[in-house]
Amino acid sequence: MKTRREMLEEFVAQDENDSFSRYALALELEKEGRELEAIPHLQEVIARDPGYVAAYYHLGRMLARMGQTEDARAIYHRGLDAAIAANDQRTRAEIQDAVDALG
Repeated sequence: MKTRREMLEEFVAQDENDSFSRYALALELEKEGRELEAIPHLQEVIARDPGYVAAYYHLGRMLARMGQTEDARAIYHRGLDAAIAANDQRTRAEIQDAVDALG
């Protein structure tokens, strides 16, 4: 039986443009404590699909946890712009809370 991560890796291999599967794979890797592997997937989601607003939040959070505060802040600000453009008030508020928490 394949793990969730293995299945998601297969989905991404079959369709590199599948933002949802790549995003889900990144979160699965994060859950396994493999953030260094997760970050490039989130960066790729954003590069391929700049309107995938949730990816900015999770990428910023991982970067902040790794002590990369300025990189996190930059990603959060890009995410705020994307959330505003998408009229996604919930994610905009979550990202704004994360920015505020950075100080």
